[in-house]
Amino acid sequence: MSPPPGWYPDPSAPHQQRWWDGTAWTEHRSPDTVPVRQPAPGGSGRAKAVALVAAGAVLVAAIVTGAVFLGGSGDGDGPDVRTAPNPVGSGAGPTRGGASPSPSASGPSADDPSVVTDQLNGITLPLLDGWVRPRYVAEDDVVMTTDGTYDCPGDSGVCRHGLVISRTVSQSDQTSPRALARQDIADAADAAYDRDLVGRRPFGGIESHRQVKSGQIAVAGRAGYFVRWRVTTAKGPGGFVESLAFPSTVGTEAPVIVRFVFDAGEAGPPVADMDRIARGIRPIGDAATGGGVGSSIGPTT
Repeated sequence: MSPPPGWYPDPSAPHQQRWWDGTAWTEHRSPDTVPVRQPAPGGSGRAKAVALVAAGAVLVAAIVTGAVFLGGSGDGDGPDVRTAPNPVGSGAGPTRGGASPSPSASGPSADDPSVVTDQLNGITLPLLDGWVRPRYVAEDDVVMTTDGTYDCPGDSGVCRHGLVISRTVSQSDQTSPRALARQDIADAADAAYDRDLVGRRPFGGIESHRQVKSGQIAVAGRAGYFVRWRVTTAKGPGGFVESLAFPSTVGTEAPVIVRFVFDAGEAGPPVADMDRIARGIRPIGDAATGGGVGSSIGPTT
């Protein structure tokens, strides 16, 4: 059985992490080395010798670890499912959008610095000004965040002003984008502004919500549907949450849900960024396929 997509020790360089897409190794690599403190200029010969021994120990440990995880060397058929670790970032972090021991589990970015790539769902999303690729976030499947963090106004923790999350719908037989978006929006709002992954309330909980927008939209050349809520929280300015559902262009064409979480107020990202990102979603390798309200939309069920 092939292991799930994720970051694993590189079989050709065990001191690095390399992206396994579920069927084959890609060329995306992420360094995962242990730094060794070097002696100050003019230090004693004994200090230099200790540093060299430490560096050698780190290298040997990396090689041994790679051999244990991968069961051999060279560019093999993939991680050994019996011994390989969980993909980096698969664990839950302590707070909403806060620091986590490892990077997000979303796929590696495309070579184009203006987009991020969701390898699992076969799409790219535009990386707008003020947005960055995720690093050390608690939620699974985050593909981008606003730059910087702040102290949550409710329970202690670290929050971010904006998140975009992309995930495959796997726990439902429903395929209608309209039905999926309507079903998902309440869960999206609760996850964003009610309780975090460890039960805390970064914003004091949700007090009310209202729907501000919904409708059909073409996403990556496919007919999709979105629902957007304005959420009022006990603490802080609240925010906007959107669930966007559309069929994938890869594999079994399982539905995809993209969630947008934007804080309200002057510090939050422009709500128009939701539409800009949605219109800019493309199938991987197809930069010409556009989207937008009323663009190439067929009937939805």
